[in-house]
Amino acid sequence: MLTTERRANAARPRWDVRTEACTAALTTAGRTVTAGTAEILETADELCCIAAPTPGETVALIEFLLAVCYASGCCPETEDEWEDWVIDRQPLASAAEWLRAQPTHEWDLFDPVAPFGQNALLAPFLEEHGAGPAQLVIEHVGDYNQFFDHHHLEHPTPLSAAAAFRALLAQHAYGPSGRARISGKETLGPAITNLAVTRLGSRIRVIAQGDTLGDTLRLNLAPYPQGAGTFNRTWTQKERRGFRSKPTGRPVDGPADLHTVLGRSVLMRPAIGPDGGVTVDRVLIGAGELLVPLAAPYMQDAIYATTTAGATKPLWPSASRALWREAHALYAAVADRSKGTDLYGRIAALPSGWSVTLWAVGLVAKQTTAIAWVSDVFPFVPGREAALRQAAETGSRIAEHVATCLNKAAYTAWSVAYPNPKPADKKAQIARFDARGEHWAATAQPFHVLLEEAAGGSPVTDALRTYAATLHATARRLLEHRLASLPPNSRGFRARAEATERLSIELGKNNPAPAKEATPA
Repeated sequence: MLTTERRANAARPRWDVRTEACTAALTTAGRTVTAGTAEILETADELCCIAAPTPGETVALIEFLLAVCYASGCCPETEDEWEDWVIDRQPLASAAEWLRAQPTHEWDLFDPVAPFGQNALLAPFLEEHGAGPAQLVIEHVGDYNQFFDHHHLEHPTPLSAAAAFRALLAQHAYGPSGRARISGKETLGPAITNLAVTRLGSRIRVIAQGDTLGDTLRLNLAPYPQGAGTFNRTWTQKERRGFRSKPTGRPVDGPADLHTVLGRSVLMRPAIGPDGGVTVDRVLIGAGELLVPLAAPYMQDAIYATTTAGATKPLWPSASRALWREAHALYAAVADRSKGTDLYGRIAALPSGWSVTLWAVGLVAKQTTAIAWVSDVFPFVPGREAALRQAAETGSRIAEHVATCLNKAAYTAWSVAYPNPKPADKKAQIARFDARGEHWAATAQPFHVLLEEAAGGSPVTDALRTYAATLHATARRLLEHRLASLPPNSRGFRARAEATERLSIELGKNNPAPAKEATPA
């Protein structure tokens, strides 16, 4: 029957996710190439990195490549084997060979029976309930219902099949919560409209990066002796949740399952574009799979932080607090690791001479609307984890101290400049002299220099003193710029003088002085 249905749809466009050019990458020679999944795996050691349009798509593609490696058996099984794979740069070509040998229809993005990464059960409803392909792209979708980012969800402008494939992977990994446009009563059930936040949508994902894409994949191929589990090619390949009511979450059965969880029910309608290329012109999105809280082996990269309510949870992305301000939590995870039991334990055990970049990525969402991607990179050198932790923690305290000093100086300027203020105006008046926003923006670059020096073996105390001096000088300059708006009269001169003096006094108080350099772990 399935063969008959495929024959009936013989004219339907096909697009093989294994071989069609869908992933842009930067080569070690500095060129940008676009290739299919199998070719990317074959040439992974000739590529520096994936060059997708957004951090989220890059992470989603890496997750997809990791899943293929696990499903193909191209992965280490023990901690010792993992280290050998990384050091000896074990080729990943066997994953590509396995991929090419799979049945073609299982990897067809537009297979009429089992479209890759999608839910064919939505097919009867696509024409009536679907919308333009903009809703597939996280940066355009808004809350899945409204006009957002200059892309109306009914706009018929098609997406190329490659762009739609990448957006599909990003939706499964990073889709924010909300309500879908699809009507539950007229389709698969009322729960189809309830979009839960997907697996990575509410936390920071950390990827260990090496010199090449091959190094990056090997660094993140954690050993799972129990096996790969299910590679989720399509919704109907096995029994999954229904939509008549909200189900309980399911556990994952291995790393291939983890990296391919279908966080959304999606169906895309293919079309042929003016240039003859395959495009997507209509999309239907509904609720996807729900998971139980993941066990520690499936959260090996997670960094934990404490909420204002005192709860501990994986570090979450923030629009108001840059990722570098959380670097101390990242290095604490490395320094406090259990040897060989998670990502940080394994990279810390690498031999001398290795260096790794830790790339942190998250999606900031306001309620149900995606706002912005946040990402940052942090150096790591085995044997320097204690020094890096000291640099990050003390550097963060120094930055917080300088911000507090600027706030007090702003208050001093306000108290002189506005002797009889109205209570309703106080906040805006103080903000006139408050340079904390510029301070945080200006501190990112010297903070990263501090980390690079700590990773490179420089004495941490010396690097911290230089860093602190830089922040102090910058704070004085930023305050001076804020005070420049004061009028050239006695009150203005007095406000400027007292605020400047207050800053100098506060900078000298309770300064988080660099401690004695930490002993390497």
